[in-house]
Amino acid sequence: MREDQIIVGGQAVIEGVMMRAPHSYAVAVRKPNGEIVSKSELLPALSVKYPILKLPVLRGSAVLIQSMVLGIKALNFSANVAFHEAEIGPADNEKPEPIAPAAPPAFGGTGIVGVATAVRPVAKTKTKEVRKTTTAGAAGSIVFALFFNVLLFIVLPLLLTNMLFVYLEGGTLGAASASGTWYADAWAWLRAALHPIRPSVAFNLVDGVIRMTFFLIMITSFSLLRDIRRVFEYHGAEHKVVYTWEADEELTVANARTKRRQHPRCGTSFLMVVMLVSIVAFSVVKFDSLLFNFLVRLVLIPVIAGVSYEIIRASANSKAQWFFSVITRPGLWLQNVTTKEPDDSQLEVAIHALKESLKL
Repeated sequence: MREDQIIVGGQAVIEGVMMRAPHSYAVAVRKPNGEIVSKSELLPALSVKYPILKLPVLRGSAVLIQSMVLGIKALNFSANVAFHEAEIGPADNEKPEPIAPAAPPAFGGTGIVGVATAVRPVAKTKTKEVRKTTTAGAAGSIVFALFFNVLLFIVLPLLLTNMLFVYLEGGTLGAASASGTWYADAWAWLRAALHPIRPSVAFNLVDGVIRMTFFLIMITSFSLLRDIRRVFEYHGAEHKVVYTWEADEELTVANARTKRRQHPRCGTSFLMVVMLVSIVAFSVVKFDSLLFNFLVRLVLIPVIAGVSYEIIRASANSKAQWFFSVITRPGLWLQNVTTKEPDDSQLEVAIHALKESLKL
């Protein structure tokens, strides 16, 4: 594969960046002492092992799942470097081995300022304890995140939209129960509100607007937190370095500094496209049951993700640029929140991550 054919992407992590090439990935993190720690691995060729994953839509679902796994691994690595350095340092009677500089880049260009290092050796018992704690914490975080996202972006929008359409179609949300007690009145109100409405295009538009509103509120709230803002700055650094690579320019901080921080193939744009595609999909597959409509929203997630991936992928085609630029524009606007202007040290980390992934 020629260099001009390599499509790269990435993800911001805690005090670092993960960069992905077609067959490899690398994550680089800056330690509190200023050193850059990196980890790189080859990626399994899923489409070679499972040729069916080369098909449109299916390949998008596979890429999404693989990206989630890589993202979790990258976050675990960055959390260990950023938060557990003191805990996993050398034992009192163990001297750290000399740390060697990274090998020169595999292609033309100057190396980054600073030294790429390996994680310093640790006592085995301490390492196992940290890994076990990190794995358990990561698993718990994943379960909680899945539950939270299903509740916030599927269940609540569906219920609120159903209640709204019951009211607009003349439903008796304010009807009282025969007994007149507060709990009986509440139960009567709930039964009326949950009377299933068959989703129409208008229903799914409202459902989509509520979902997007929740998403915007959540992202905007997160951006006000100092630690999350740091992640958003690394997100901007990742985009600038990807733009530098796509412009076929030397991977230097000076070149990356001049690039935009909004990118059409960003995960933020992907999420916005997912929400738009879901409005269409849920208008086609629908039932006269709240439970079935909820299950449809769960079952169709891989399909919607696959279609959205194809749209984002096609946005890189110059022949269709005029059409897909309209679809991805909301995601570019949202990136004004999810990306912040990085400093040179953050660009340095992103460049290092990309160079390490390209070596493989």
